[in-house]
Amino acid sequence: MNITVCVKRVPDTETRIRIAPGGTDIERDGVKYVLSPYDEFALEAALQLVEGAGAGEVTLLSYGPEAAKESLRAGLALGAHRAVLLKGDPGMDGWATARVLAGELDGGGADLVLFGVKAVDDDQQQVGPMVAELLGRPCATSVAAVDVDRGVATCRRAVEGGQEVVEIDLPAVATVTKGRYEPRYASLRGIMMAKRKPLDEKEAPAAEAGLVVERLDQPPPRPEGRIVGEGPDAVAELVRLLREEAKVL
Repeated sequence: MNITVCVKRVPDTETRIRIAPGGTDIERDGVKYVLSPYDEFALEAALQLVEGAGAGEVTLLSYGPEAAKESLRAGLALGAHRAVLLKGDPGMDGWATARVLAGELDGGGADLVLFGVKAVDDDQQQVGPMVAELLGRPCATSVAAVDVDRGVATCRRAVEGGQEVVEIDLPAVATVTKGRYEPRYASLRGIMMAKRKPLDEKEAPAAEAGLVVERLDQPPPRPEGRIVGEGPDAVAELVRLLREEAKVL
């Protein structure tokens, strides 16, 4: 089984984000970058599927700047077999990103293409399904667990009050969320081997973006809390404030 995992380099979730002069991008200097956490779930799913099959290959595919090689090497250290970097400058337009990725994936021979359910920087949740549509493949989203048998992927999706099971024929696309898969840690041997694994670099084809960022704003400051009293005597006043000021009752 051959699986391609599309991954994205994103700012570390613990990084303090500042808006750059001009107001349309973030300040990049001093920002630590990592693989998007949901992409780590997708990578772990791919590794477990290939290990369970006893044969196959996991390929990482990323569209981003030259510096994204560091994140790809981190994925190779976890167990992926090879990586491909499409060098370019992706923006917020998921449709443009999907066209670039689909162009590389088309005819690539992957039985299954996995994405994280979303990237933690833009939170769009749309590139995976768009790629599936461009490739003409069935797609399951927000998958918590996936099993493959006889050319069929059985995907389990967490829904309110239970679990939805979706079966899709391979080749297919799926987006993976937190569930069965707990990302593994890279071993020292894996880190050393990652340096020798193939990482191909290609110039990404041009893809005109239809979405333009006009302005970024910091979230408004959170208002200070208020103490309305202590003990049971404060309940009536708290209820009044929740009903008349906060309007949540």
